[in-house]
Amino acid sequence: MDQGVTTRRNGALLVVGDVITDVVARHRGPLAAGTDTVASIRTLPGGAGANVACWAAHAGCADVRLLGRVGADTAAWHERELLAAGVQPRLVVDPEAASGTVICLVDTGAAAERTFLTDSGASLRLEPDDWSDALLDGVARLHLSGYLLFTEPSRALARTALAAARAREVPVSLDPASAGFLTRLGVDRFLAFAEELDVLLPSRDEACLLTGLPDPADAAAKLSRLVPLVVAKAGADGALVARSGAAPTRIPASPAVPRDTTGAGDAFTGAFLAALLAGADPQEAAAQGCRAGARAVGRVGARPPIPGSGA
Repeated sequence: MDQGVTTRRNGALLVVGDVITDVVARHRGPLAAGTDTVASIRTLPGGAGANVACWAAHAGCADVRLLGRVGADTAAWHERELLAAGVQPRLVVDPEAASGTVICLVDTGAAAERTFLTDSGASLRLEPDDWSDALLDGVARLHLSGYLLFTEPSRALARTALAAARAREVPVSLDPASAGFLTRLGVDRFLAFAEELDVLLPSRDEACLLTGLPDPADAAAKLSRLVPLVVAKAGADGALVARSGAAPTRIPASPAVPRDTTGAGDAFTGAFLAALLAGADPQEAAAQGCRAGARAVGRVGARPPIPGSGA
C-alpha cells in the first residue's frame, strides 16, 4: 500500500506546527533606509502549521485539528480565529514565552514578494510532553510543519509524533518550511528525518537545496527516491508531482493577480491534503493546491476568508 496516497476515508487531518501573529506591512518599491517608508500595516493570524489547517478546512476537510503552542498574550485570539476558520485547536499556553511574531514586508509591485523577520516565541517551544497518542484517534493523516525541526524541543516532539503515526499506519506529510532555516539545520539532518515520511511538500528552492541539483524537476525526482511522494511547489510555474524516482508530472499554475504571496505555499499544502483525504489522486490534489495558492496570493494575509465574513 502506498500510504502517501491511500487514506482511510472520512478521517481527520491533524496538523502539528506553528501558530504565529503576523504583522503584514505592504509597501511599494525599496525600503527607504534611515527614514520612513509609507506602508499599509495589519495584524493577522498566521503560522505555517495554522495556515495549512485553515486552508484544509476551507477546501472542504470536515475534521481538521491543530496542535500548537502560544503565549498567554494572544491565546484566546488565536483560538477564536482557528475555530472561526473551522479548525479544532489544541493550543498549549506557554507559561514563559509570548506567542511567535513574524513581520512580513510585502513589496506591492507586480510579484508581491515578501521578506520575513521572525521571532518564533512560544511556537517552537512545543515539546514531547505536549503530545498524547490520543491525538491520533480518528486521524487519517498527520501533517508536520517543517519549522518544528529548527529547535531541539519541537524537533523531539516531531519525532515523537512521527513514531506514533507510524505505529498506527497513519501517513505523514511535511513541508520543509524555509530554505534559510534548512541551511542552518543542515541538509543531512533534515533528510535523515525525511526518510520516515510518506509525503514531502518542498518549495522549488527547498527541493534544489536538499538535493544540490539546479533543476527543480530533477530535484523532485531525486527526493522521491527517499520519500515516496514529493510535490514541489513552484509558484507561478505550478507544481511538480514525483513518485518513486520517476520523472515528475507538471501541474500548471492557476491564473492569479498577486497582492500578497504570504501563505501561498501553506494554501497549496492545505488544499492538497484535503483533496487526498477526499480520495483525489496526487495530480488532481496538486491541481487543487494550485487553485488554492492562486486564491491566497490575491488576498492580504496568509489565511483563507472566514466563512460568512464576506472577506
